[in-house]
Amino acid sequence: MTAIPLTVIAKRGRTAAALTARLRRVALLALDVDGVLTDGRILIGPDGSEWKAFDVRDGFGLRLLMDGGLAVCVITGRRSPALEHRCRELGIAEIYQGARDKVAVIRKLLADKALVKEQVAFVGDDLLDLPLMGQVGLGIAVADAHPLLIAAADVTTMAPGGRGAVREVCEALLEAHGLWQPLVERYRHATQGSL
Repeated sequence: MTAIPLTVIAKRGRTAAALTARLRRVALLALDVDGVLTDGRILIGPDGSEWKAFDVRDGFGLRLLMDGGLAVCVITGRRSPALEHRCRELGIAEIYQGARDKVAVIRKLLADKALVKEQVAFVGDDLLDLPLMGQVGLGIAVADAHPLLIAAADVTTMAPGGRGAVREVCEALLEAHGLWQPLVERYRHATQGSL
């Protein structure tokens, strides 16, 4: 069983082989939050408390990706205690909140981690993410992203933000790095408690 493939945007003329080669180079997956890790809705209680819904399968995909040796970070223009809590649960240490200039964050990450842009993939959903599409090796838009972001992205997911898009990206990265099949076999043949 192969991982769910990312949909290649036809107008860019990218082939599946070219996409796989680009995925293979990725060492860091950077993610927007609202509209990517969530469906974009923010629930606000009467006391002003903020609630977000995260897809557990996206979270598990991120854990598998990090366990496979790839780095993950989140970059968001908003600040949220719910995000901090979720990232702690998943083991994501690099959280950039209140980032109005996401390009500056990516450039700093590249410098700090001694990476070239081809080693970074970014998943976004809206106009704030548009400047990043040319600053990374692989710009990814979720299926329900703004049309201008989809047009600028290298690829788009089949699933919408907050409902499996991140898992789709994680599986595609794991497959390209040769890590997906061993993971599937590990779970297929596991006994309770052996994972």
